[in-house]
Amino acid sequence: MTPQDRAASRGNRVTELLEIGVPVVLGPFGGVSSVQLTAAVSDGGGLGSYGLYGYDGAAIQRTAADLRAATARPFALNLWIPTGTEAAAVPQADFDRYVDALRPYFEELDLPLPKTPTRYLPDYGEQVEATLEARPAVVSFVFGVPAPEVVEEAHRRGIKVLGTATTAEEAVALQEGGVDAIVASGMESGGHRVSFLRPAEESLVGTFALVPQVADAVAVPVIAAGGIADRRGFAAALALGADAVQVGTAFLATRESAAVPAYRSLLHSAAAGHTVLTRALSGRLARGIPNRITTDLAGAGPVAPFPVQNWLTGRFRPEAAVRGNTELMSLWAGQAAPLIRYDTAADVLAELLAGLPD
Repeated sequence: MTPQDRAASRGNRVTELLEIGVPVVLGPFGGVSSVQLTAAVSDGGGLGSYGLYGYDGAAIQRTAADLRAATARPFALNLWIPTGTEAAAVPQADFDRYVDALRPYFEELDLPLPKTPTRYLPDYGEQVEATLEARPAVVSFVFGVPAPEVVEEAHRRGIKVLGTATTAEEAVALQEGGVDAIVASGMESGGHRVSFLRPAEESLVGTFALVPQVADAVAVPVIAAGGIADRRGFAAALALGADAVQVGTAFLATRESAAVPAYRSLLHSAAAGHTVLTRALSGRLARGIPNRITTDLAGAGPVAPFPVQNWLTGRFRPEAAVRGNTELMSLWAGQAAPLIRYDTAADVLAELLAGLPD
């Protein structure tokens, strides 16, 4: 019997809730999600997830259609909830100062300096409406508790709702908000720290401490995230009280992901053994492999608030990725990156599921 068959024969609260075969969720990636990877995880019995950061309504509808064409299995679409701290605009003098701090990177890539945009992010209401209209099996949220009317409408349409917590207090708030399951995201996780009740710097709880606290605090199923890349992490998460795991970095390193080859190569290298928490790339705290930008802007030079900084660096990061210039990219990675051994989604799934108890 394969690990997938063994997992499916047992079932648990998450697999039954989400109608999936195995208790593994793909971490949603902002900017490097791919239809191919999402479909591969879903087809393998898990829940494939696709991050919609920066997508307007039309792009969300196209993405959902592409995912349905790629897989007949359940998948999740992920949204960032506005926290109220986002900078809708900054004074022109400040904008010019932020651009000037990034000038060397634009010049290195022979790109023009950006002008002030009409907006830095798509309208959140438009994103929610398009996502609910797309009717994914699951919609997941980060950076807060979705509004009651959003949860109600999702449930009316048969969509399950996941929330993400970085503390036990956030988990309780999410349960009170009506979510169906909670992702407990430890500080080991790659990418943005999605705290919302306290500043991210005050919410850096490790997975081993966080998961049992959340499991004790809420009645809904718990999905452990952060520092999980192999069978040992999977088994440990279940032992701590999780019903399933969410894995990002190990899947990001696979050939099905949208990460460019130079990025994937770094994830498989010794460089991934050292990650830092930085605001340099986006204006919000996030974990990744350090590079020239994180070093240059660490405590020196102005960093724009989110989402201004994310928008500004987003004017050159895609070109850097095309050129394989990892010094000028976002290199999000979790602390379990040194445990990465596989380069296909199927192999990662098989490795994780080998941690199922006999």
